[in-house]
Amino acid sequence: MPTLDDILEHVGEFDKFQKQTFFVLCLLSAAFTPIYVGVVFFGFIPEHRCFSPGVAELSQRCGWSLEEQLNHTVPEWGGHEASFSSRCRMYEVDWNATGVSCTDPLSSLGGNRSTVPLGPCQHGWVYDSPGTSLVTEFNLVCEDSWKLDLFQSSVNAGFFIGSMNIGYIADRFGRKFCIITTILANVVFGILLVFVPSYLWIVIIRFFQGLVSKGCWTAGYILATEVVGPKYRRTVGILYQMAFSIGLLVFDAIAYAISHWRWLQFTVTLPSSFFLLYYWCLPESPRWLISQGKNDKAMKIIGDMAKTNRKKMPSHFEDIKFEEDDCGKQSPSFFDLVRTPQMRKNTFILMYNWFTSSVLYQGLIMHMGVAAGNMYLDFLYSALVEFPAAFIIINTIDRIGRRYPWAVANMVAGIACLVTALIPEDMHWLKVIAACIGRMGITMAFEMVCFVNTELYPTYIRNLGVMVCSSLCDVGGVIVPFIVYRLVEVWHDLPLIVFTVLGLIAGGLVLLLPETKGRVLPETVEDVENFHRQSASKVKKIYLHVQTSERADD
Repeated sequence: MPTLDDILEHVGEFDKFQKQTFFVLCLLSAAFTPIYVGVVFFGFIPEHRCFSPGVAELSQRCGWSLEEQLNHTVPEWGGHEASFSSRCRMYEVDWNATGVSCTDPLSSLGGNRSTVPLGPCQHGWVYDSPGTSLVTEFNLVCEDSWKLDLFQSSVNAGFFIGSMNIGYIADRFGRKFCIITTILANVVFGILLVFVPSYLWIVIIRFFQGLVSKGCWTAGYILATEVVGPKYRRTVGILYQMAFSIGLLVFDAIAYAISHWRWLQFTVTLPSSFFLLYYWCLPESPRWLISQGKNDKAMKIIGDMAKTNRKKMPSHFEDIKFEEDDCGKQSPSFFDLVRTPQMRKNTFILMYNWFTSSVLYQGLIMHMGVAAGNMYLDFLYSALVEFPAAFIIINTIDRIGRRYPWAVANMVAGIACLVTALIPEDMHWLKVIAACIGRMGITMAFEMVCFVNTELYPTYIRNLGVMVCSSLCDVGGVIVPFIVYRLVEVWHDLPLIVFTVLGLIAGGLVLLLPETKGRVLPETVEDVENFHRQSASKVKKIYLHVQTSERADD
């Protein structure tokens, strides 16, 4: 008896119907970019210093240039790098006092650089930036710099909690229902961020935005891979993530043109409202419908698929029925992810790889940004490196398989981090090349864990499995700032040593997973348990019962 994949071979595995569906879902993937990496531009930290009353008037009276003004009035100014004192401390003197010297103002005020007391910025800060960000609007610097970390942690916390709940909704009520409801919620929260006046409400709304947005992106990924034949699943999965990379380039260009964070937030949110039209143009997953026993609806979608693809469905494919070996419709359960040995091993290895991919992917960007120059160019380079990574995957995994390229990608990322740490600082260009190789490796690993995750779980729990495993990605996103910014204070390249260990372990664990190249998507837990065997004695499937053309003439 044929499976759904067998029917797709007749009605089209990746023809016009699937391409239309895939295109609209790719727009969804690209629109996720401002939420995932938006803090780079929404919360950029320009060079800053304490605002000191009277300095501007004194500078004008003395005819100082800006550099002279800073040398005379800002503590520890003129060093190789801006220090904590130059950004967060001010001389506790009265610059409005009479008789202040223009050549050595501190001595005329009764001291010198080493003896004049320093104090916190009492009158705000001066920012060297033509635009605005969360940092400049709410002064999230110095003693309040942790509030920017909280802003980013809140969206990752939302990702984490949403991974559990939204994943269940997608498996219980359908991929399409999940996508439409989360799009609506994301648009509402995105618009609210533009207008709320307080930092606290921004953090709260950012959390709720994270709660729904990642679930929307992942549900779109699942739907894109479920409507195509097995030969195209890996290509669709990689291209769906490449759409995210294209979104990085578009977001970078928009941020370059719009330097005020609230207008930028409004500009990237407004187009998402058009995604609500997906209610009329996006199909439900026929695989999910079959797993829920909704055979008539699944057959109708397959009929529409055949019509759009201009394919004639064979006459003997006239009905779909669900073979109920146990109790019919299967409901997703968290316990199913760890109930059996193979499912348990898959789940724990995938969770660790999601965690590692997130830590290395975001950590390498943060580490390269510690001494960043032009943030728009840095962001551009980090986006461009993802395209050759996708090209390498597409041209290797069908020839070699999933497991070995994935393991090698993790190991290359780890080794490249180690090499980067060992290269002397005076060979900066070589360190950049090594870091880019590491970034390319972890980008490949990140893309592969996403689509291999879908291939290792049965249909009825596939979305929940991806959501639960990928939740460790969000845990990594929460802790990676502490790994990078705390450890660089000990040794600038110490985070790279941590990344090396994580990457090498991830590569070794991947080799323990079964190969999924050319395999039919599993439909039951028993399928997964037999997945690692070359030939299983008997594998239960969701069968498509076929009514033959023989009918009794009434």
